[in-house]
Amino acid sequence: MPTLRIPTPADFDLPRDCCSYGYFLLAPNHWVVKDRALVRPLRLSSGVVGVRLTQAGGPGTPLRADLTRTLDAGGRRELLAQVTRMLRLDEDEHTIRAFHALDPRWRASGRGRLFRSPTLFEDVVKTVTSCNVTWPGTVQMNRRLCEVLGEVLDDPGPAGTDARVVARTFPEARRLARARVQTLRARCRVGYRDARLVELARLFTTPRAKGGVEAAWFENPRTPDDALHEALLELPGVGPYAAANILQLLGRYNRLPLDTESVRHGRTVLGFGGTSAQVMRRVQAHFAPFGAQAFRSYWFEMWETYEARHGKAWTWERDSTGKLFTAAHLNATTPRAQGENPGAAARAVRRPGTTGRAARTKKETGRA
Repeated sequence: MPTLRIPTPADFDLPRDCCSYGYFLLAPNHWVVKDRALVRPLRLSSGVVGVRLTQAGGPGTPLRADLTRTLDAGGRRELLAQVTRMLRLDEDEHTIRAFHALDPRWRASGRGRLFRSPTLFEDVVKTVTSCNVTWPGTVQMNRRLCEVLGEVLDDPGPAGTDARVVARTFPEARRLARARVQTLRARCRVGYRDARLVELARLFTTPRAKGGVEAAWFENPRTPDDALHEALLELPGVGPYAAANILQLLGRYNRLPLDTESVRHGRTVLGFGGTSAQVMRRVQAHFAPFGAQAFRSYWFEMWETYEARHGKAWTWERDSTGKLFTAAHLNATTPRAQGENPGAAARAVRRPGTTGRAARTKKETGRA
């Protein structure tokens, strides 16, 4: 079995930092709870490879990447770049400490990194499929997109415990751009997003000079936040919630993607009253003091609320808790934690001068 060792920052912990955002539960990602392993296929220039990532030595030790085939030097570089993006291995311990200095509630747990996809295109599609839909619907759409339009991994073999886990990739932009709208609606069950996803994929296959999306421009840390935000709002299917969420996936944490989960959090954890619009405004103002780190403070507060009811995220099975962890299901699926109300754990960890928890905005309706 071909194997690679991937260095990590001194504070990196695979279960905590991988299982930190809902996209780790979306196909083709598969978190294997019993092995504490992330399994998925990755598309490289040389073709598709299945990868299984583990960290046996604990925080700060290298990741072990078990592969379905041998890679040349170029392939290893590509794989490293995609794994680095997914797990934010380029955010070193000094970056995380700076966040903890601003919001010390997360220092003891070490929280700071948020899981994302190996490519911007996958992140954008997953965000669009999280709008105006419940989380189980998002899970189903992404699974069907992989099953219907993903590229088959010829030999899923040793990289996964189940061949079905790594059998198909996330759809490549070029393939999604050629898909029939009717196929997306009928077989992938994406609803009104069908034409928008095709148009979005076509933009990702068009040069920026001709009005397309150049991923490198979006990923460039020197691109101004406001320019990114404006460009994102021009994309099909991307409104204020989606734009703010894609920005945090790009490492820009100063905007909050607010949705119905945010309203629930504002009411049940932060104690805000009023209409949904009023609660959203109060949540926004509540986290404003965190400035460039607002989203991280917001999200980890929300994520901790979910974990207080369902256990640590690295214990969530993709096809059970992984479908039902959002606030909409808290009261229906689990007993109250230690007799507390849903927001008790969140309130208990607040520090003077700090603020609230995490979620998203439902103009499009998001869950992560």
